[in-house]
Amino acid sequence: MQKFTLLKGLVAPMDRANVDTDAIIPKQFLKSIRKTGFGPNLFDEWRYLDVGYPGQDPASRKPNPDFVLNQPRYQGASVLLARKNFGCGSSREHAPWAIDQYGFRCVIAPSFADIFFNNCFKNGLLPIVLPEAVVAQLFDEVAAFPGYELTVDLERQVVVRPQGQEIPFEVQAFRKYCLLNGLDDIGLTLRHADKIKSYEAERLATKPWLAHTAVNA
Repeated sequence: MQKFTLLKGLVAPMDRANVDTDAIIPKQFLKSIRKTGFGPNLFDEWRYLDVGYPGQDPASRKPNPDFVLNQPRYQGASVLLARKNFGCGSSREHAPWAIDQYGFRCVIAPSFADIFFNNCFKNGLLPIVLPEAVVAQLFDEVAAFPGYELTVDLERQVVVRPQGQEIPFEVQAFRKYCLLNGLDDIGLTLRHADKIKSYEAERLATKPWLAHTAVNA
């Protein structure tokens, strides 16, 4: 998992409340058994005028010129600004995969659906909860200033506006540790690889029949 320490990036505004996970990545794209390749289908039904399906060449699609992510001023954005209850709906982990693989590293909103919120941290994506009034101010600033960027400092737990004003945010200590060090659940386990190998070797030495049982199972 990619580390998250300090991010300075262009902000794209998703000015809709209650954006659910089927809007983030529609159900037909959940058929893939891979964890990659979902970025082109982020917000697929809003982003394109034609119906999308798995394996389709994105270059053959008809982009919706009115959708925010298709506007030239937001190309290359890495911070997604959203309204309340972002990520509601089903528990599909494909939603944070699609957001991350599109190029976003951080989502800022007044509130998130619980499962989506948890899945973000497990996939290197930082969800930041800020007061609704502050988020509304950020929407106004993004609209007023093309090229609007925010700096997200996870170590210091602040979002820094272009003029230097800092907005503090909360993040649970363990989740912060995992993001700063790029550790997902597998990475956390592999920190103890030597102990795991030692245990398996000792178990095999004292109970050698287990190896044959596993092979013949």
